[in-house]
Amino acid sequence: MRFGQRKVKDVDGKERPMWRTRWWVPDGRHSDRPHPPLLLVLNRIGPRNPAAVITQLAELTQRHWKGTWYEGGFHMYDGKLPIVVTSMKHLKEHGPAGAVFRHLGRPHHQTLLEAIGNPRREAADARQQAEYAARQREHQEELRRIAAQRKAEREATRSVCAGCGVRFTDERWKTIEPAGWGSPRDTHPHLCDDCKQRGLRGRHPGGHDVPLRPSRARLDHRASRAARRHHCLHGEEAPAEACCRPAAGPAQSDGARGTAVGL
Repeated sequence: MRFGQRKVKDVDGKERPMWRTRWWVPDGRHSDRPHPPLLLVLNRIGPRNPAAVITQLAELTQRHWKGTWYEGGFHMYDGKLPIVVTSMKHLKEHGPAGAVFRHLGRPHHQTLLEAIGNPRREAADARQQAEYAARQREHQEELRRIAAQRKAEREATRSVCAGCGVRFTDERWKTIEPAGWGSPRDTHPHLCDDCKQRGLRGRHPGGHDVPLRPSRARLDHRASRAARRHHCLHGEEAPAEACCRPAAGPAQSDGARGTAVGL
């Protein structure tokens, strides 16, 4: 235990445990940096039972190897000395790769790597990482859902060109939005870019709109309307059959006689 607690200055001038300057090991997790494990191999020669020796050894050294229990279902061994024991009999029967090593404080035998490690903490870490990854996936999915919903709501309010019926592009939509009190406003906010350009090409250099030629249907409509209505010489509007006649007056000569004009 004193060997594990002894510290020296490393080549970088920082103080570290002396055993870490001789053997490289990972820094370990915060609050879980134990001393290097101690492996005891018992070989029964006399009448003493190795099992009884292990039990007595565990009781006498408990304060050095006993870890701290956490709610995750594991122990942390920060500053502790892991003690692993086995016997020559077990090594001969199962070999060094078998589950013949017992970490003091644990009820069952494990392989050497499991005995000197902390498999329950590693399993708890793996569960936490899986839960965190699942929460991250749910969060990203929620963000995508919100973004899709906002996009759909924005598309529902997107302006439509009054000329061709095409929805405005993002650039055109942004152009017609008022930027401020002093900023100039678009001259054709109800038209898309193409329709706006066509409209601008149909303007006089002075800026006023060019009168468009009436369509055939509009001309027919005007002619039909004129046939139904008749304007008399006095400017009064009346049906054609009720048109006023010229008033009777003094007899006029043939050269000066007026001719009634019907409109």
